[in-house]
Amino acid sequence: MNKVYVSGVGMIPFAKPGASSPYHEMGALAARAALQDAGIDYDLVEQAYAGYVYGDSTSGQKALYAVGMTGIPIVNVNNNCSTGSTALFLGRQAIASGAADCVLVLGFEQMSPGALGSVFTDRPTPFDAFDEVTDRLVGKPEIPLALRYFGGAGLAHMEKYGTPLEAFARIRAKASRHAVNNPLALFRKEVTAQDVLDAPAIWPGVMTRLMACPPTCGAAAALLVSEAFAARHGLRRDVHIAAQAMTTDRPDTFEAGDMMRLVGYDMSRAAAHKVYEQSGLGPEDLDVVELHDCFAHNELITYEALGLCPEGGADKFIADGDNTYGGRVVTNPSGGLLSKGHPLGATGLAQCYELTHQLRGSADARQVAGARVALQHNLGLGGACVVTMYRNG
Repeated sequence: MNKVYVSGVGMIPFAKPGASSPYHEMGALAARAALQDAGIDYDLVEQAYAGYVYGDSTSGQKALYAVGMTGIPIVNVNNNCSTGSTALFLGRQAIASGAADCVLVLGFEQMSPGALGSVFTDRPTPFDAFDEVTDRLVGKPEIPLALRYFGGAGLAHMEKYGTPLEAFARIRAKASRHAVNNPLALFRKEVTAQDVLDAPAIWPGVMTRLMACPPTCGAAAALLVSEAFAARHGLRRDVHIAAQAMTTDRPDTFEAGDMMRLVGYDMSRAAAHKVYEQSGLGPEDLDVVELHDCFAHNELITYEALGLCPEGGADKFIADGDNTYGGRVVTNPSGGLLSKGHPLGATGLAQCYELTHQLRGSADARQVAGARVALQHNLGLGGACVVTMYRNG
């Protein structure tokens, strides 16, 4: 298999719905930024993968035609919140297999205000089985579905391990401290754990408003190349994808009667295990992680799924400061989805953008000192989870 390098990354500032440019303009800007970062023209790109969730078919062409119309294959990708990293997964496969030497991966999303909901109401939803389990385990039909899913998972962790609500508040406070140094993040105001606890409750005793990520518009992109292509064109080879895995649900997702497993704990653990096995590295080798914190609750359970701490050990991991600068592994130095925002199709590529800069040593005030090994975790219910290991050099 060919070695796959991330030779260029691009991202635009994330914005609230209604405050951004249209999706195709955002996508074109991010694509051009990745090409400029790599130092090549679009004419050299052999394939493109464009990820988005809420958009018409061939929206990827609409965005990329503004960058160039060279007749290359453009594949549109939709895999819920893991869309961006799914596009990255496909692009990496193309390079690794030798099917292409230069691939552009793009993710964008133009979202609407408010909680996520079904768009097509005249047909069965892909979430029928998820909703059935959630109704049985959680109830709370008055709460939007995504909040029930992840809040229910957090509640399950609280009941199983005695995890306090303050643990989720500390995660959100940590995200805000990191986002202060990220000019591309939507929310850059620092908040304390008490501020988070004092925010309006959207599920009393389980979740406050600040523990949920905001709907966001934005775009990000990455240019992937083979080693031979990079050498031929003088492109940078300081960051490569060392391992990558995608997983989907198994029967236990629905049969276990566990909200943590319903929202992807098993998918995350399985994908991480595959990546550790492929790379020969383990969680103890990680310097920096960007993980899918759509809710503070999901960040907490993902610490354990990725092996950053033992099962049931997340509260201590957080209280000891092992999830931030000066601790064992810096998680979400970008501010994560909680502060940076979560434009669904762009999120996976925004994570790639952050980790690439961390391994280059170009993350400015967010820089994790001596970062050489990075892990990306991107989760979509329905479901799919992509875990990617990056290495310096």
